[in-house]
Amino acid sequence: MGYDIDVEKLRRNCYRQSKVRGEFMLQMRVPGGVVSAKYFPMFKYIAETWGNGEIHLGMRQTISIPGIKYENIEAVNKYIRSYIEDIEVKLCGVEMEVNNNGYPTIGARNIMACIGNRHCIYANIDTTDLARKIEKIIFPSDYHIKLSISGCPNDCGKAHFNDFGIIGITKTEYDYERCIGCKKCVEACARHATGVLSVEKGKIVKDNCCCVGCGECVLVCPTGAWTRNPKKFYRVLIGGRTGKQTPRMGKIFLNWVTEDVVLGVLKNWEAFSAYVLNNKPEYIHGGHLIDRVGYEKFKEMILKDVQLNPEAMVAQRVLWTETEYRSNFNLKPVNQR
Repeated sequence: MGYDIDVEKLRRNCYRQSKVRGEFMLQMRVPGGVVSAKYFPMFKYIAETWGNGEIHLGMRQTISIPGIKYENIEAVNKYIRSYIEDIEVKLCGVEMEVNNNGYPTIGARNIMACIGNRHCIYANIDTTDLARKIEKIIFPSDYHIKLSISGCPNDCGKAHFNDFGIIGITKTEYDYERCIGCKKCVEACARHATGVLSVEKGKIVKDNCCCVGCGECVLVCPTGAWTRNPKKFYRVLIGGRTGKQTPRMGKIFLNWVTEDVVLGVLKNWEAFSAYVLNNKPEYIHGGHLIDRVGYEKFKEMILKDVQLNPEAMVAQRVLWTETEYRSNFNLKPVNQR
């Protein structure tokens, strides 16, 4: 095979290099991790016609098809044109030109999400709907961003380990007259949440300082004394990451914010990234960008022109804790006795 392959160009085209020379894996975007079953024959056709017959459900909820040979990439890109147009433009409202060249960039990674309140009884928000709204904001872009959405503080979507993690939370409302003092909510909060509920004179008392907005009390109440406020709220975490050198959990940046605030913040991400990187996109975690300029500058730029709702809380400072493997151990090399 005499091809001069530009691996970096193909990577931007959403193809990952294989250990097998000249083979690649296509990563098809699925914003929010939900896609119509009508597209599965398309995935099957790609895998069996140009791939190795297998489909990998990517760690970021992509439909990943390995075993595609370099000489077939042009044909694959032409074939997936209708899928990109359907998902990105028609479904998510992304403003982009769709042609026979496939995906224009991989900078903004596929948005991960749990199933959300379309199915899960614990979820406080429609994660799929939010993911598709965010897709319109962040894609396509050459600036790196990893984003995940969880419907509740159980965080099944691992929002704590992304550049931006979004968690659906709820302000529960208590009906004094409906409460029979059975203590089921108190027990549930103590076991599954933060233990902010107690009983006084046969009724429930709540310490609002530490409520995480999970809604466990709503789920267990037999009389409907606890209900979710119809107004949707979100918690936003920043700077989470995995990796070999300095992995760390994200920290709370915003709490009790509305969807408009979440979307407004993400609209500012590309401008912030461009500022830090001097308009030269790099493959680098968002937490590292924040580290380079400091939290105060990040907060200033990311909240630019964002109108906070009255309930919103913004972290005044962030204390990062991370694993630094090179400094934590004083061990001899393995070849020394």
